[in-house]
Amino acid sequence: MESPGTNVRDRPRTLHLFDLDGTLIRGSAAAVEISRQLGVSAEIAELEREFLTAGLAPDEFAVRARELWAELTAAQVETAFEGAPWLAGIREVWADIRARGDYCAVITLSPDFFVERLLPWGAHATHGSRWPALPFTGPVDRAGILDTAAKVRIANELCTRFGVRLEDCVAFGDSMSDAAIFASVPRAVAVNADHHLTGLATHTYRGGDLREAFDLLGPRPRT
Repeated sequence: MESPGTNVRDRPRTLHLFDLDGTLIRGSAAAVEISRQLGVSAEIAELEREFLTAGLAPDEFAVRARELWAELTAAQVETAFEGAPWLAGIREVWADIRARGDYCAVITLSPDFFVERLLPWGAHATHGSRWPALPFTGPVDRAGILDTAAKVRIANELCTRFGVRLEDCVAFGDSMSDAAIFASVPRAVAVNADHHLTGLATHTYRGGDLREAFDLLGPRPRT
């Protein structure tokens, strides 16, 4: 999904690619925040453990999460979104990116119905796994669930859409799902990251403010 607004300039544009879970949401994830609303935090924690340590595939994770979330409502998603432990300064960073004539997008394995709520915050585009509309009446389509390799594919699609080269992109992430995109772009910021990104990031940040992480990239000219 996308929101309008582009600027045309002579200098190369930059596309800033942001992960969601563990990156924009510090120490948590969309699935964790949603599950908290339904009282199934322990169950989702077990799925997260299997995903991180036992090789649970993203599509199987989604199918099993869908079973846990059978009664999920849009109101509960909104409450989960509003209550998530977001990094400070997200809107300010994205406003700055737009003011420079550059682009920002979020690519995540989490459900599209959660990540699309970031569009009003200033993201040009959001991409998440495709889930059935709420309230759920059908199963998860496994083909619509993103895996880690999809982040690079979607990044290339966004580059084509915005007229940006992959070598002009910057990635922000925190874990193994970001390793492929970190290896594909020249600059990457590890945000409160784990060991999977060791050696792949050009900058490392630990803290609670995206403005501080963004500043590690140095000054950029405005339009």
